[in-house]
Amino acid sequence: MKKILLIVPALHQGGFEKVCVATARLLAPYFQVKIVIFDSKDIAYDIKGIPVIDLRLPSREGRFAKSINVFKRGRCIHNIKKKDKIDIAYSFGPTANLANIASFGKAEKWLGIRSYMDMSRPRQIRLFVRCADRLICCSEVICQEIREKYGYKEAVTLTNPFDIVEVGQLALKEEPKLPWEEGRVIVTMGREDDVKGFWHLIKSFSLVHEKLPDVRLMIIGEGEYTKYKELAAKLGVDGQVFFTGLKRNPYPYLKKGSLYVLTSYNEGFPNAMVEAMSMGLPVIATDCMTGPREILEDKYGILVPNMSPEPDFRENYISEEETNLAKQIVNLLENENNMRYYKKMSLERARVYSKESYVKKIREWAE
Repeated sequence: MKKILLIVPALHQGGFEKVCVATARLLAPYFQVKIVIFDSKDIAYDIKGIPVIDLRLPSREGRFAKSINVFKRGRCIHNIKKKDKIDIAYSFGPTANLANIASFGKAEKWLGIRSYMDMSRPRQIRLFVRCADRLICCSEVICQEIREKYGYKEAVTLTNPFDIVEVGQLALKEEPKLPWEEGRVIVTMGREDDVKGFWHLIKSFSLVHEKLPDVRLMIIGEGEYTKYKELAAKLGVDGQVFFTGLKRNPYPYLKKGSLYVLTSYNEGFPNAMVEAMSMGLPVIATDCMTGPREILEDKYGILVPNMSPEPDFRENYISEEETNLAKQIVNLLENENNMRYYKKMSLERARVYSKESYVKKIREWAE
């Protein structure tokens, strides 16, 4: 049985952290699997039964300190590879990829490209191309760009795995209490990060609420969201916007949603969006790089133009794109036939991203 080492900076709430844990569980029947993390603070996922090694080398400030960290992590990972006779080291995201490269050793190096934002660092991508045995991309757009722009033929696409049955079971584990007893709920999910564009969503929601007073907004994810709460208050909708904070099991909250809206400026493969689709939520998403267009294909959900990446918390300025998003939300919520259609299409599309297909590809590459 081959041995795989999965490398990830941490296991707090996030897309590729979640995929890393899922990968460990899915591969356990076929490989000996361990996870290496750099910092065990704020672990958000169930790692019971998974061997996890904490290097205790958290992130540091400053270029020099970061460089030293890379080599320290690489040396530790090298020792683990050598001691445990690892066959494949699969890293998730640029920080883990650099440590994987710095670890040397005989194990195959699989580097995961988890976001289109990684493509904005061409020097880093060239390093990955030179050092990787395989580049694993979460999006076909990213994969094709690496193949064409860098001439790297070992780039492959591996979309994230989903278990619709498990998500449904987790959604029934509790009955969350929301601030409102009734009303339709627009829901989105993600950590507090400018790339998620949540200020766009709050501004659009303020227009939606004017038209449809029974509609609420729920943002599920880790963060203080101070500026966003202030924006909601200035727009007069603070009582209609609920920030749940970090939820280890977010699915009961997703289940309360009527519609899922994604306003990210950049994505890799938006896990939360597909999870919402697996629960039958219709989707409206920005046509960002990358993910939504590949998943929705102009028929499984509604795409709207991408919006500005620059945070703008001015309550007296609402852009044309934000106004358009509000119109799309209102139009969908007011049309019961379209809501039923996109609910059906969400479920249909979510079934494509099965865990079986995910495992099959990894097993084939490992042969």
